[in-house]
Amino acid sequence: MADIREQTFAPHALDLRGDGLRLRLWDQGREEDVRTWLRGRADPEFRRWNTPLIMERDLADARESLASHLAEAADGSGMPVCVTDEATGAVLGHVGLHVTNRTLRCGRVGYWILPEARGQGVATRALRLATRWAFRELPLHRIELGHAVGHEASCRIAERCGYPAEGVQRDAMWQEGRHDAYRDCHLHARLTTDPEPEPRPGR
Repeated sequence: MADIREQTFAPHALDLRGDGLRLRLWDQGREEDVRTWLRGRADPEFRRWNTPLIMERDLADARESLASHLAEAADGSGMPVCVTDEATGAVLGHVGLHVTNRTLRCGRVGYWILPEARGQGVATRALRLATRWAFRELPLHRIELGHAVGHEASCRIAERCGYPAEGVQRDAMWQEGRHDAYRDCHLHARLTTDPEPEPRPGR
């Protein structure tokens, strides 16, 4: 058996298709991607539940933020995944995968969907595709998913994708719009050994 201390996570390419979606890396050299990244991250509903380290206000902030996420793809510690419509190429949202513990093969996933694409099962379909890829290619053993307590829509998406609730993490997220105050996080997680969830009506 290989020495677990020698495990590495190489950079990965990604071009994943299925269930009407195409998942690819964001492209910081594509102006449309930068503008869409800014629009998604500055959206009031996103900001209600998430407080990013870089509070993007303009395109310069968006480029800096996107570059920091793409650096994770370069060193193999994560994947900033652009979710697009497979037929039209229109950007619908984002799934972010992060390796949090290389030795234990643990990771964390998060997602956001643009306003015009909400209510169409995009987050559920994208999370399922990204989860399968992360277990197979990274390869992770455990993926955690956290959302602010009270974010019921995100809770339902997690459960539909086979991420059962495990409990509440106290003061594990920043308060809305602040970097100096905290709120509780509802923790879900899925193991690579868990069964694939059955599709439900309405996706």
